Parts: sequence; structure tokens; C-alpha cells
Amino acid sequence: MVDGDRIPHALIFLGPAGCGKLALAMAFAQYLLCDNKAEGASCDKCANCIKASKLIHPDVHYSFPTIGTNVKSDQFLPEWRKAIDENPYLNVNDWLQRIGAENKQGNINKEECLNIIRKLSLKTFESKNKVLIMWLPEFLGKEGNRLLKLIEEPPENTNFILVAENSDLILNTIMSRCQIVKINQLSDEEVVEGLKSKKGISEEKAHSLAYLSDGNFNEALKLLEQDENDNANLFLEWMRKCYIGNGPDLVSWVEGFAKIGRENQKQFLRYGLHFMREYMTVKMTNNTVVRLRGKELQTANNLTKVIEFDQIEQIVQLFTDCSYYIERNANPKILFLDASIQLNQILKTKKAVGRSIVNN
Repeated sequence: MVDGDRIPHALIFLGPAGCGKLALAMAFAQYLLCDNKAEGASCDKCANCIKASKLIHPDVHYSFPTIGTNVKSDQFLPEWRKAIDENPYLNVNDWLQRIGAENKQGNINKEECLNIIRKLSLKTFESKNKVLIMWLPEFLGKEGNRLLKLIEEPPENTNFILVAENSDLILNTIMSRCQIVKINQLSDEEVVEGLKSKKGISEEKAHSLAYLSDGNFNEALKLLEQDENDNANLFLEWMRKCYIGNGPDLVSWVEGFAKIGRENQKQFLRYGLHFMREYMTVKMTNNTVVRLRGKELQTANNLTKVIEFDQIEQIVQLFTDCSYYIERNANPKILFLDASIQLNQILKTKKAVGRSIVNN
């Protein structure tokens, strides 16, 4: 598109978490501004390339979810540069916890939208083009309406690159004004090569992590840093407590869980949905070739005696409902205590053949 001088003024890089779409957006912006581009690659040596690679180019602007009502992305640029330098594959929960979200949810607010309009109305500083990279426009909500006119009729030589994961959460009026570029999930082979080149690990370990991460390079990096996934341990503990159904234990667990923050709670539920999807594969095929680690796979095998397909459907719906209510600021203690009771009832609808889930 750049070489043919036919760049749409607004692009959406749409792809799953951990596929590298944000890194691609930044590389695309750098290529657009490069003075000596050749054979589809930036020179990495000109002033524009050096500044763009360090995220300090005055004509490349960044917008991303923050916390607070009147907070703008510019206030978090030092943290943003450091986070991207460490890991351009990070997810939104990694970012929000890094800037102290705790129990708050991220958003791209009214002040940020007005700031974008102001910045893009200025002339370029050092290059022909100016670029806005917006990471996760899903967090705009209805505030996205403020940007419609700017996206539809931007100033000359202005390019929007929206980096998104869920098009259902983006206003249709924004989607219709952008050209969508779909970014595929990484293959296991690509994750293996990435881990070997960036982390210098063995082929065998890279293959193991690539298989477990399911095309999510950020998840592969996290798995490399820890023996077991924290969400996995927490989820399996919750499942056991719900199966046993001891009221005081459940209340105690919920009180502790309520303190980890809404973004972490949403991340926990996403893991729960992942576990149930993999469990269904175990249940259907009796196959151990699933994207679960040691304890997770052991628990999944034990659960085959306890959870049938109709119960899987109920559990998935329960987790989905919980995610919906967390987004709408439901009281986490009430929500997860109620979910724990419901999960206990679902697990007890079929009399277990054994108590392996309790004992393992």
C-alpha cells in the first residue's frame, strides 16, 4: 500500500491477542515515515526511523486505554515506551496493572478524544505524514462518535491505524470508515522461532510453550517465566472449593478474590473459558493432546467423571454472564459468591462417580 501510494486514511489491524498486531502497526508507521525504505523494509538508520523505533517521533501519536475520567494517554507515555520496549505483545490487563489500575477499568475517554482532534489538526513537525496509532479502540465506547468526522475527513497526509481484537465492541460507524486488515493468529512454528530468537531457549522447550500458548506470543512469554499459570492455580482451587460446597470456605475465597481488581477478574474468567474449551476436547476425544499443562490436564481428566456436556454449557454461560456483569461494575463479592453457589449446584446435578476432583 505504501509503495503503491494507495494508503487508506484509516486502517484497522484486527487480530487475536498476542499475534503481534501492535508491533506490526508500529513497524508500518515507521516504514511510512522512513526516508530510505527499500524492498519492503525500513532502513532503521534515518532520523525518522530512529525516532519512530524509540516511540519518540513527534509525528507518530499514540492512544491507548488509561484509568480515570479526565486522563489522557500523553500522561502515560514514559510508562508506555518502557512497556512496549519490554514486550510489544502485551495484553490490556498487563498494561492496566502496570499503571496501577487495581480495581479500576480502562477506558479511552472524552478528554483523550478531544486531545486527538487537537493534535491531528496541527501541521507535521519533521515528516510528510502524521500517524495516530490507537491501541484497542474497543475501549472508546460511545466516545468514538467524537472521532467520526476526523476519521472520515482527516487532515492531509494523516493516517489512522486502529489496533483491535474484538470488532463487535467497536462502533459500526467507525468500522465502516476504516479498511480492515486481518492479522492471523501465530502458528506454533512462528511462536517457536520467536522464542528461540528472542529468549534463546531449546527447541524442545519452545515447542512445549508454543503448543500451550495457542498462537499467543505474550502468553508464551508468560509461561516461560513461570512454572504454572497463576490463573490456572486459582481457577482449579475455585473449582475444588465449589465442588465441595463448604460455605465458609467459599466466602473466604471470594473475599480474597474480590481484592485482585476487575481487570484481573476478567482475565481469570477468560482462563476459565479456555479451560472449559480444552476440557471439552478431553471429554470428547479422551485425548491428552490439548493446550493444558500438567496439573490442569490432570484435573481435566479427573473432571470427566463429574462434568457432562450439558453442564459444560451451563458453566460457560455462567462465566460469560460474570464477565458481562464485571464490565458493568457489579459488586465482585456478591457476584462471585453467587457464581460459586451456582457452580456448586451445576457440579452436583450429576452424582459424581468418584471424588477425584476433591482429592487431586
